[in-house]
Amino acid sequence: MSSPTPERRWYPFLVGLFTGTLIVSNIIAVKLVTVFGLVLPAAVVVFPLAYVLGDVLTEVYGYAYARRAIWTGFAANLVAVVAIALGGLLPPAPFWDAGLGSVTAAQRAYAALLGFTPRLLAASFTAYLAGEFLNAYVLARLKVRTAGRWLWLRTIASTIVGEGADSALFITLAFYGVLPGVALAQAIVSQWLFKVTYETAVTPLTYLVTHALKRAEGLDPFDRETDFHPLRF
Repeated sequence: MSSPTPERRWYPFLVGLFTGTLIVSNIIAVKLVTVFGLVLPAAVVVFPLAYVLGDVLTEVYGYAYARRAIWTGFAANLVAVVAIALGGLLPPAPFWDAGLGSVTAAQRAYAALLGFTPRLLAASFTAYLAGEFLNAYVLARLKVRTAGRWLWLRTIASTIVGEGADSALFITLAFYGVLPGVALAQAIVSQWLFKVTYETAVTPLTYLVTHALKRAEGLDPFDRETDFHPLRF
């Protein structure tokens, strides 16, 4: 296997960080927390970082390389889901109680914390792909339109679109028919506003990382002739 070209030596690291962020988000999302009076999944503490990293990947390496990262993250999450499911199906050791007093209690806790229903999985994967690809597309197109200026505008605008699609699709697909209409809408808006606020707050960090990487890599691509189809590899 050939080594990464010198111009993109930080790309594998960023993709690994991006992928790890996604996997951790899916695992901790089972816990609901209250933040500023809003009920949100615990994943909100780390999932918005995936959009920050997505912005950095698109801005520094271009849409095509961001597309690779998005599909890599999807594949890694699929592997994690399959591995967790297989782990749950394997018979537990007779002495394994995870400090809960019995093997049965430990097995139930594993299933409750790490188990995924098909509906939640479909919602999560659909929302992820739609949100990430929209985020990368909007950022790349705006970079051409603005001639590379106003990074803050591009990152916030792409987040509004991407996170909006992600929140709307996930909440709707996962909880339609379970939550009443008003609660469904509130959940969508709450997650969307929190995530957009989160990324807006870390905009200075996005500037710092992006500019440092552009200098280190010697790259600043513009997607003027790019094929934006998500399935173009």
